[in-house]
Amino acid sequence: MTEKKSKPAFYQEFEVFSKRTPSSQFQHQFSLLAPNHEIALVMAQENFMRREPVADIWVVKRTDVRGLSQEERESLKRLDNKDYRMTKGYGYLKKKWRKYEQEMLDEQEILSWGEGGKK
Repeated sequence: MTEKKSKPAFYQEFEVFSKRTPSSQFQHQFSLLAPNHEIALVMAQENFMRREPVADIWVVKRTDVRGLSQEERESLKRLDNKDYRMTKGYGYLKKKWRKYEQEMLDEQEILSWGEGGKK
């Protein structure tokens, strides 16, 4: 028994990313079907640039976009012993700083020393 080889599809899926200004980040906009990269870019420009101002567009074949596997996503989870990296662990510092500021010498007290001692 021989297997039939399927012909590659004429249309390929592309993902379109754009940014509004030269300093902004790229954002995913939409997917489209096209026979090749060149046509996909033209279609993206025609469909997207007419509607909004755009500084740049990326058109990427969907098969070239790689996502993480379930195992790789599991490795992204944080370790439980890293609370010191979170700012919520330093909440007590504000209270300590306020106490320190209250104990500081003020300008009037320092100037009074020149007048013959602390009053």
